Amino acid sequence: MDQGLVRYGSTSGRWVLLATVLGSSLAFIDATVVNIALPAIGRDLGADAAALQWTINGYALSLASLILLGGSLGDRYGRKRVFLVGVGWFAAASLLCGLAPTDELLIAARVLQGIGGALLTPGALAILEASFEPGDRSRAIGAWSGLGGVGGALGPFLGGWLVEVADWRLIFLINVPIAAFVMVVAARHVPESRNSAAARQLDVAGVLTGAAGLGGLTYGFTAWPEQGPGSAAVLGALAVGVAGMVAFVLVERRSEHPMLPLEVFRAKAFSGANLVTFLVYAANGGVFFLVVLNLQVVAGFSPLTGGIALLPVTVLMLALSARAGALGQRIGPRIPMTVGPLICATGLVLLSMVGEGASYWWNVLPAVIVFGLGLSLLVAPLTATALGALEDRFAGIASGVNNAVARAAGLLSVAVLPLAAGLGGGSLTESSTLHPVYRTSMLICAGLMVAGGVLAFLLMPRRLPAHHPTRSFCDPAGPPTHSREHVRAQQK
Repeated sequence: MDQGLVRYGSTSGRWVLLATVLGSSLAFIDATVVNIALPAIGRDLGADAAALQWTINGYALSLASLILLGGSLGDRYGRKRVFLVGVGWFAAASLLCGLAPTDELLIAARVLQGIGGALLTPGALAILEASFEPGDRSRAIGAWSGLGGVGGALGPFLGGWLVEVADWRLIFLINVPIAAFVMVVAARHVPESRNSAAARQLDVAGVLTGAAGLGGLTYGFTAWPEQGPGSAAVLGALAVGVAGMVAFVLVERRSEHPMLPLEVFRAKAFSGANLVTFLVYAANGGVFFLVVLNLQVVAGFSPLTGGIALLPVTVLMLALSARAGALGQRIGPRIPMTVGPLICATGLVLLSMVGEGASYWWNVLPAVIVFGLGLSLLVAPLTATALGALEDRFAGIASGVNNAVARAAGLLSVAVLPLAAGLGGGSLTESSTLHPVYRTSMLICAGLMVAGGVLAFLLMPRRLPAHHPTRSFCDPAGPPTHSREHVRAQQK
């Protein structure tokens, strides 16, 4: 076994997996659980609707704007080091959120939380890619997907319970001891890795243009539903976003030390995996936003029943994601990435039929199970392909790009899908208005899944190329412990 790399199922491998799952779950859960606490926050701090909206959007904005930077910093200065900084930053910002005396300070702390999330999120996947033996990486990523799904599912329940029986501040304060545990485990058990060829200078122009591009697009699409597509704020933000992304590409093409080396997109599998990611996560964004809403408004389910309706998806991903990752490793990514979205599309067609008077057991559960089986087959091979299509030295960049694509797709979907489905000036809280919009939206999402499956069949290779693994080392600023020349000499 290569020095510094761990095996899936080993004691070291379990510790690495635990640290990355818990660390990334902090960012995933805080993206959704705060919604539950908004009424209590408004009452306690006297916050108006705009302030409550920015409590959500401030986090999403800084996270999406800087997530590429987080991946690039990990490649340059050490993925473990940047991951630990991100977790510590997130914990400190969470403490500020929990102690915030005013809505203005809460919003500022949420922006800081998003920065911490941008540092730790790409690092978690990059650590898995760089720490595990090549033959075990797909299984590790599959387990990460399944266990992360459990955290995402349990988070809202824990948050709701804390708000109901105690205080909304605890949904932030509970992050602090969890983050401390993650930092102890990661410091002791996660091997360090980085791209030894990466330039030490920070690509300031790339950081600024990339943040402006992602931030402008994120803000524009987030504000779209409330302010309308003709709003000056929406149009201005989208214009800044598009201009920023164009400038980012031009800057990265000319930079001697780019934050995002554009050469990575020459890899057909990497570009294809991110195109599939965009389509699949755009569909997922619509599903997880509209299904629960439809169950409550149209079908008459209680908030609790509606909230747990999609729980079987999490259970299936927990049980099957590691196996799906191993399957993708054995037979290649093309088949699972083609068949998985088609199964998801079938489940979404079934979900589109859920309407007034629907039974959970007969109308909802079968569709949810089909959808969950498709996601379980798809997600781990998709993530493994997005990371494994590039050389290991680009693991942080690959993770940052894939995370940014997935988050942008979800934001775009939630903003645009109801409009594309014919919402117009109607309300999503009225049954007569929501039901046709929901039905059309589910069919659109099914179409996105089919398109993702077709693209996967056309663009995904039968096998991913084998790369030399990134060697681990003790000093993040030092060279790898084994060079490729040393490995070749050992093999001779």
